Amino acid sequence: MKVVVTGATGNVGTSVLRALSADSAVDDVVAVARRKPDRALESAEFVSADITSDDLTSIFAGADAVVHLAWLIQPGRDETLTRHVNVSGSRRVFEAAVAARVPALVYASSVGAYSPGPKDRYVDETWPTNGIATSFYSRHKAEVERQLDRLQTEQPRLRIVRLRPGLIFKREAATEIRRLFIGPLLPRALLRSTLVPVVPDIPRLRFQAVHSDDVGEAYRAAVLSDCTGAFNVAAEPVIGPPELARMLGARQIPASPRLVRAAAAVSYGLRLQPAEPGWFDMGLGVPLMSTERVRRELRWSPTRTAIEAITELAVGMRDGADDRTAPLARSTSGPARIREFVTGVGGRP
Repeated sequence: MKVVVTGATGNVGTSVLRALSADSAVDDVVAVARRKPDRALESAEFVSADITSDDLTSIFAGADAVVHLAWLIQPGRDETLTRHVNVSGSRRVFEAAVAARVPALVYASSVGAYSPGPKDRYVDETWPTNGIATSFYSRHKAEVERQLDRLQTEQPRLRIVRLRPGLIFKREAATEIRRLFIGPLLPRALLRSTLVPVVPDIPRLRFQAVHSDDVGEAYRAAVLSDCTGAFNVAAEPVIGPPELARMLGARQIPASPRLVRAAAAVSYGLRLQPAEPGWFDMGLGVPLMSTERVRRELRWSPTRTAIEAITELAVGMRDGADDRTAPLARSTSGPARIREFVTGVGGRP
């Protein structure tokens, strides 16, 4: 079996390559990304390509499956660019898969594609995917879901799978996640639980997380299965203020979501951090996901809890952990994180 993976050098991509390369049923893995990594990508063959401009049909030729992971989170201040990559680039990937007669397409959707939903019960994959209007990330994920709806109708022989994971963490992604969501101003020395005295107790602050390597296994299972449709992917437990407080040894303090969002908007406007306030809206808006289908049909189960995944990320951030690929490497930030400042705190990595 030959599998092509776009966005292969990022947080999820490196885990997907690891999972596919370890499976004897997969003979050939092609890793596609814009920039060549400074290390070998497991047993994969690397191909440098930009999904927005380069010929993808020839890269996909002969593939049994395409796993589409390529996505931009930053620059959040330039939605023209992020939409060009996320929405238009995804369309080019889908068109190339059809042109190359690839029989299976596995797409990286997200919990962020879901419409607002409950935090006191789980929803399955039939919950509407119209996104959270104030989040560009969510809007783009929802728009690509509509592309896939049309593609399913137009290409009934193409097996389409959509994975919708919660927040995805691993140690090697620590530098990238800090750069994308926190920015250059937070000293690593402060990333210790003893220095976090309080946790804001915000209504609806409940989210799901999963380790990147477990997500990689979900993609491997999806590639090798004959399943179609959407699968929610997350580990237990659901994380809320009580769980965060226990992890950090901190106290819970009631906080107004309106005031927290306003503070996030001010800090974003002053370029003190790179995450636009739509991320806060999405975090409070999206529902909790049931993972019954992925466990039953793909026989998937996480090897790490959500708490273990978050703890691993936190330790990695404190240690400055990274990997030798462009999205994950510390060198992307430049010496003393200077490149993050030069690009306005939130540039394209």
